[in-house]
Amino acid sequence: MNGSSVIFTFTAYKEIGPAKDVIFAILFFIYLASVVASTALMILIYVDRSLHKPMYIFLFCLIFHGLIGSTAAWPKVMGHLVTDIHSASYEACLVQTFFITSYGGCIYSMLTVMAYDRYVSIFQPLLYHTIMTPHKVRVLLVVANLLPVGLVLGQICLTSGIPLCRYSIHKIFCDNLSVSNLGCSQSIHTLVTNLYGICNVVFIIMLPILLILLSYLKIFVLSSKLSADARKKAFATCTPHLLVFLNFSLSLLFAVIYNRITHYYRK
Repeated sequence: MNGSSVIFTFTAYKEIGPAKDVIFAILFFIYLASVVASTALMILIYVDRSLHKPMYIFLFCLIFHGLIGSTAAWPKVMGHLVTDIHSASYEACLVQTFFITSYGGCIYSMLTVMAYDRYVSIFQPLLYHTIMTPHKVRVLLVVANLLPVGLVLGQICLTSGIPLCRYSIHKIFCDNLSVSNLGCSQSIHTLVTNLYGICNVVFIIMLPILLILLSYLKIFVLSSKLSADARKKAFATCTPHLLVFLNFSLSLLFAVIYNRITHYYRK
């Protein structure tokens, strides 16, 4: 049964209990602070022409996707906490899944592009502006944004065709794994959907992680042969990007482990 009559119930809210007010307050202030900080940084990059450089343009896009990802999840969660309405329509759940998954894919694609930019700036400093031309920056932005979104859209279309027999999600918001696990049985469509999902994980997550790690491995190896000052400058250039990459990857790893544990626990 699929369609507008389907309503999903989020059972995880029942376990929160009296702590919901405290959790709401924490989420509200964190979300508000992130929106204010993200908006301020985006305005600063847009207004200050001295920041109209590839690295800052990529950073602008990274912040924008972070804003989309947090807005796709947390306002809805806070609404559930305040109103005690722990349900969502089928369509709303798919839309939320699309934006959250696209957020993750676009973050990794942008981090990959930023890693490439740092690599060029460190090892081809004299040719940097020749390599990172405005046209190439635009191409990288288009590919890094549209490719993950297109792949995720395909995933959502496939997931929406899975016949549903269960309507309870043991989470506080929707994600693709939770929705696909509500299917009635293993069918050809479900198998194709799962295989497509695995391919998406490879192209959207695993491949970017591999490329980023290889770029940093090469940077560290080649930097060890440079002078102390050059090595220090290279590490200073890469550290902010590397911290963002590690932070996001650890968060994703926690989410994946939580998803799998929850999935098998609920069986």
